[in-house]
Amino acid sequence: MVGRVPTTLAPAPQTAPTTAAPPRRRTRVLALPEARWALVSLLAFLAALPLDLGSAPAWTYGPLYAVAYTAGGWEPALEGLRALREKTLDVDLLMIVAALGAAAIGQVLDGALLIVIFATSGALEALATARTADSVRGLLDLAPATATRLREGGEETVPAADLAVGDLVLVRPGERIGADGTVVDGTGEVDQATITGESLPVLKRPGDDVFAGTLNGTGALRLRVGRDPADSVIARIVTLVEEASRTKAPTQLFIEKIEQRYSVGVVVATLAVFGIPLALGADLTGALLRAMTFMIVASPCAVVLATMPPLLSAIANAGRHGVLVKSAVAMERLGEIDATALDKTGTLTEGTPEVTAVTPSAGGDVDEDTLLALAAAAEHPSEHPLARAIVAAARARGLHIASADEFTAAPGRGVTAVIDGRTVHVGRADTPDGAETTVRVTRDGTLLGTLALTDRLRADAARATTRLTALTGTAPTLLTGDHAAAAARVADATGITDVRAGLLPEGKVEAVRERERAGRKVLFVGDGVNDAPALAAAHAGVAMGRAGSDLALETADAVVVRDELTAVPAVVDLSRRARRLVVQNLAVAGVFITVLVLWDLIGHLPLPLGVAGHEGSTVLVGLNGLRLLRESAWRPE
Repeated sequence: MVGRVPTTLAPAPQTAPTTAAPPRRRTRVLALPEARWALVSLLAFLAALPLDLGSAPAWTYGPLYAVAYTAGGWEPALEGLRALREKTLDVDLLMIVAALGAAAIGQVLDGALLIVIFATSGALEALATARTADSVRGLLDLAPATATRLREGGEETVPAADLAVGDLVLVRPGERIGADGTVVDGTGEVDQATITGESLPVLKRPGDDVFAGTLNGTGALRLRVGRDPADSVIARIVTLVEEASRTKAPTQLFIEKIEQRYSVGVVVATLAVFGIPLALGADLTGALLRAMTFMIVASPCAVVLATMPPLLSAIANAGRHGVLVKSAVAMERLGEIDATALDKTGTLTEGTPEVTAVTPSAGGDVDEDTLLALAAAAEHPSEHPLARAIVAAARARGLHIASADEFTAAPGRGVTAVIDGRTVHVGRADTPDGAETTVRVTRDGTLLGTLALTDRLRADAARATTRLTALTGTAPTLLTGDHAAAAARVADATGITDVRAGLLPEGKVEAVRERERAGRKVLFVGDGVNDAPALAAAHAGVAMGRAGSDLALETADAVVVRDELTAVPAVVDLSRRARRLVVQNLAVAGVFITVLVLWDLIGHLPLPLGVAGHEGSTVLVGLNGLRLLRESAWRPE
């Protein structure tokens, strides 16, 4: 194996300064005005609530409720008025009117709770938007700020953005590549997982293409810039994520899809209930009281709570089991999917190689344990992923790993070390199919045997794909930037038949959009920077959290924190049951609203009874939605 060392005589790996992780750009929660106002509203409400329920004097909690109303309501009210100026009426303004109406007839607590719910929801949406923008900007940090350009008179350090097509660039060991181009001289192994998702560094020789933002592990490379830095693959990933986020269907809850008609209807009906009796000679107080009662019983409080508790309960239950769903909208979208697409490396596999076969040469004088122990002793000083896998396999068997002398690593050729006075060489063998990596082990020039290494398949990968197939009615599609043979091996093990390999990020996006053009709502599951555009383009996206890139984690609708792949079909199933509860709750709320409204219009509904019926329906649908908090609601198998 090739150690990640900058010279052939270095006894330990060295890291160039340019490999330091880029600083993370994350918007602080309280840097957002929406979050600050929502926090003020929530704190004021929490301070007023015990005083109100404890029958304290009104002057003790009244000002606190006023703060909650003002802090949480001014922005939705302003947005509602702006919408009104555009001749539209949204639920924000209706919520504010309903909250103020509740306060006007003494139901101050109910109105304040409605305000707090809306303010908190708006703050969470603003935070999600800001964090996604942070990650998109941070992706540009993968490309180095400077590059070493070669001139006739020597070399010069220039901003990477100033590189032009045709420039000759030197990339030393441990440096990130500054532009897309082609190797013209040198040999080295490049970690290009950020672009293609390949789990192992790729050997690069003259004539091979390289990508900006990838990491040169060993060997100095001279490359010819083939594309302007602004058009590099890493820059196109940023563009793809931004475009997909803009063109994605508007994220709305079910109830928000009918909010315009409902809002207009309630306002028009309330004005009619007030104005018509007044015009026919009714007294002002009676007409106003009837209209206020109508607005309260017709207000969408129960409808809002019909939608939110099931979804929020599902989010809480999923969170207890290691799945972070970012919003109620995201939870609802997960239940709508009818097709799935999966990344390979880091999703169906663990993204780390393991030794799968140890094969001594026929007629040789070493057995499996001796062969593995010699390879591990030679590889021990190296930090290459294959070297770590070989050492780990030897330790798992309890083998003694001898000390190595005169360790050297040659880019593309492997490592050499003297063990017990004899020279042992370990290096890759050519494997035309690419399904696995084969390592040759020689001692004093004599072949002792080979080791086979593959990317480890997740233990629950087959179960997860089987259940996703059952949930959607179609088998998942495998989308990967890795070799076709490696993809086929994983597909065979998981029962996937639709395999698309060798895809760059835009290829994954096109595969997702192809299925969506056919009328499918696609769930994409991935983990890397190269998966982020597909996560953004899909109807719903889930990121594997343990090794997931910042951009993938922020772009996805949900994150599997514990890396349990069976959690993906489990959260889809949970979302579907949450949506069924939403429909049940809307039916219950609709019945209550209809009965109370007709009672108020046809007969005479006493205000206290109207409030009691309204609050009763609100409590009923709220309790029904909380059923998904039960442990039994989570079904991982």
